[in-house]
Amino acid sequence: MKRGRKTNEANSSSSEGTAEKEFKRHKVAEKKPTVVQSPDWANLLQDIILQVFQYLPLLDRAHASQVCRSWNQVFHMPDLWRCFEFELNQPATSNLRTTHPELIKQIIKRHSNHLQYVSFKVVDSSKESAEAACDILSQLVNCSLKTLGLISTARPSFMDLPKSHFISALTVVFVNSKSLSSLKIDDTPVDDPSLKVLVANNSDTLKLLKMSSCPHVSPAGILCVADQCHGLRELALNYHLLSDELLLALSSEKHVRLEHLRIDVVSENPGQTQFHAIQKSSWDAFIKHSPKVNLVMYFFLYEEEFDPFFRYETPVTHLYFGRSVSKDVLGRVGMTCPRLVELVVCANGLRPLDEELICIAERCKFLSAVGLGECEVSCSAFVEFVKMCGGRLSQLSIMEEVLIPDQKYSLEQIHWEVSKHLGRVWFPDMMPTW
Repeated sequence: MKRGRKTNEANSSSSEGTAEKEFKRHKVAEKKPTVVQSPDWANLLQDIILQVFQYLPLLDRAHASQVCRSWNQVFHMPDLWRCFEFELNQPATSNLRTTHPELIKQIIKRHSNHLQYVSFKVVDSSKESAEAACDILSQLVNCSLKTLGLISTARPSFMDLPKSHFISALTVVFVNSKSLSSLKIDDTPVDDPSLKVLVANNSDTLKLLKMSSCPHVSPAGILCVADQCHGLRELALNYHLLSDELLLALSSEKHVRLEHLRIDVVSENPGQTQFHAIQKSSWDAFIKHSPKVNLVMYFFLYEEEFDPFFRYETPVTHLYFGRSVSKDVLGRVGMTCPRLVELVVCANGLRPLDEELICIAERCKFLSAVGLGECEVSCSAFVEFVKMCGGRLSQLSIMEEVLIPDQKYSLEQIHWEVSKHLGRVWFPDMMPTW
């Protein structure tokens, strides 16, 4: 019995000793600090860094490139330089943002062959900024651009340059790119011979061409583009370049269906510009070939210059009048523009447009957007117009001053009636008081 009791006591003492040691060991382990290893930013996968860099503004990207050699290598990867906008102005006379000259040098030296989507934005009207854009263009001898845009936010800039200097720089891109698909060269001295160079090198790829206000281009020059660039889907030009031959070329079996045609009808000198008429058969052939085309027309004419327009059915879909337009012309719009989707009238005068709006509502079954500026419409006629168009009027912008109260509706009542027919809450626009 004694021996058994001693054995049990020994076992109990041994167990207590083991438990105490185990407890102390855990306590010591709890007291040891946890070591957290900081991430090694330099060893991040370059693909991950590249994705981060693509969301950073250029200046932040440049600062990040100074972190380490690996990040600097990512900064110069071709994927980050396929798209670039050169912003140009004269820092001595302007506080506007500009692309630093040293960065321009680095791009030309290391990334000119990577550039694919490029625009030159001249943010002042100086001749020097336009010359700087041409100097950069002339150095892109190793480029393969797909998109080129020359943007002047303050005219005239590019038009102030000697034509030969501009054409020489632009031709460098036309000859070396071989795969231009989008070209925006509004307000530039581009001419017919340079368009021939464009066509000779990029006829199979060109899909978009915007060249409004290019006075050195003739109808023959733009016809050359339409004849040979069969993939052209979007085109913007001035009305003086539009011809029956051009519409027929765009309607040929070889040509793809045009998706967007914008025409600017502009007169700078009242009474001195003669506008030609386009034959109805040409419009018919064009719309038969491209039945879903958006035909956008901007009119900046004086009243006496509208005579050649809207004399017969015209397939225009979006119509903007930037200057005052007469009741007679708006009446003809209602009679001749059955495809009209959007109508904006900047000004009309002091004669109410009641009958004209009702005619437009009756005949333009696709009309979904209307804007009226300095015009006059009686409240009753306006309610009737909205009632006829119904909920398809997704955009309705009418200044309060346009609406003339009558015996049936006051200005306080009209928004309820219009809202009811639109199926949503509507109020007329208010003129700012400041």
